[in-house]
Parts: sequence; C-alpha cells; structure tokens
Amino acid sequence: MPREITDTKGVTWTCVQAFSGLSDESENRAAAQVKGKDDVYWVVCTPSGGSQSVRLELQGEWEKSYSDEALLREIEELR
Repeated sequence: MPREITDTKGVTWTCVQAFSGLSDESENRAAAQVKGKDDVYWVVCTPSGGSQSVRLELQGEWEKSYSDEALLREIEELR
C-alpha cells in the first residue's frame, strides 16, 4: 500500500515497498528485503513535480512505524 507525505517545499512523495505489485505477498517481501539485513526492505519514493525517485532501506513495518518527518529525513539524506 502506498504512503504519501508532503515536504516543506510542497512536493508530495509517494512511497511504496519495492516489488509490491507482484502477486504473492510472501515472495514480494522476500524480493524487497535488503540482502544480508534482517527485517530491512527496499522502499521507493517518487516525488511529484519531476524530481528523481529515491530508494530507501527501511525497517519492516515502515508504513506504520516511521513518522512523516522520519521518512522525509531519509529522503533528504539521499537527495
């Protein structure tokens, strides 16, 4: 399920776990898992307005456990 957050510049970021569009949920999580790291997954955040997408390494259950501010900090670190 995508999660949307808006930064202070008015850019809306849509974040989704990598491979979330595949059919089998358990296989999706395995495919999205960062190799060699327990309970860490690839999440792709795509901005409105033409900036480049970023790929984050986030802890499991990131959709619920990360605040908007924490996600925006992760995004800013990679921009």
